[in-house]
Amino acid sequence: MRDVAEWDLVIVGAGPAGTTAAIAALNANPSARVLMLDTADFPRDKVCGDGVAPHSMDVLADLGVPVTELAAGTRPITTLSLTSPQGLHAKRNFARPAFVIPRALFDARLVQAAQRKGAVLRRHRVRTLVQQDELVLVDGTIRARTVIGADGAESVVRRQCGAEKPRAGTIAIALRGYTHAGLWPPGEQRLVMASAHWPAYAWVFPAGDGTANVGYGELIRTAPPSRADLTARLYGLLPDLPPVRLRGHRLPLSPGRPCVARGRVLLAGDAASLINPLTGEGIYYAVLSGALAGASAATSDPARAYRQALRHRLGRHLRHTDILARLARTPRLVDVATAAARDDQRAFDRVIEIGLGAGTLDLSLITMLLTALTRRSGEAL
Repeated sequence: MRDVAEWDLVIVGAGPAGTTAAIAALNANPSARVLMLDTADFPRDKVCGDGVAPHSMDVLADLGVPVTELAAGTRPITTLSLTSPQGLHAKRNFARPAFVIPRALFDARLVQAAQRKGAVLRRHRVRTLVQQDELVLVDGTIRARTVIGADGAESVVRRQCGAEKPRAGTIAIALRGYTHAGLWPPGEQRLVMASAHWPAYAWVFPAGDGTANVGYGELIRTAPPSRADLTARLYGLLPDLPPVRLRGHRLPLSPGRPCVARGRVLLAGDAASLINPLTGEGIYYAVLSGALAGASAATSDPARAYRQALRHRLGRHLRHTDILARLARTPRLVDVATAAARDDQRAFDRVIEIGLGAGTLDLSLITMLLTALTRRSGEAL
């Protein structure tokens, strides 16, 4: 008979969602026995755009994580350059600086922060999950009061706990790599949107260490595009880009009301399809959902507590981004939003809040968009 190890909380996946969950759980109960399981040793690379919005840093700072250590060796990003599907251009300063932190650094630093709090990290590939009354049995040898699945887009925990699959039309695919940053202005993120294969865009995110994260992503409408097609579309939008070694990944976009809990199993980050459907941004959702899941894990009803907390913090935002993503399936809305951002700093800031934070669509922003639409209609005449 195999020995069974007992834990208060087992977290599958030690990326931003998982490590943040561990830190939040130990903040709530410093004596909790918290185990993080991951298939990799750290530091390790993770396919991602590496953009870290200030909203993510806010969540981590509130948990006591020294954000200056997280961003060490990089430089703040102060400017965003947007090119819409029809070629409209907007370039403005962020209300607050963002960061580009390679995931090999960011994730390893968060792992260290969780370990300093008392979390234990083990290299382990989870294969089975069985809920037993008030406990969850992981691979027959690990028993936990609560399990948090933070194991990414291809989450084993999501499949094992019986959560719904992502619905059709909510999966994107992307390629990314690293190159020299000297081709582009320092401190400036760049998004170039495609008119063909929309919704799709290429990006340039300089890290401040002499490198830039570059990539291309698009929504999968029918059959997934080939790697050769994605590569060609990247170079079509960034024609000056030198040859880059590219890696790909899938992105399960938020459906508006994601499935985040089943019994004593909670899902956070990509495992819960918490990726902004307008921008593909996922780190803010990851650290926020991780923090909420970790804090909920020690309650008498973790699933209920987590759903309520996530609904309070992100519910309206997720519903609005779902609606906007449906409306943006044709590029006209994005052209109008880009024109509004070009003409009005307030509109730019509001659009950024929706794309990178927890912003919502309200009467003020609608008025700005209608003003931009009227102006564009007049220009067309």
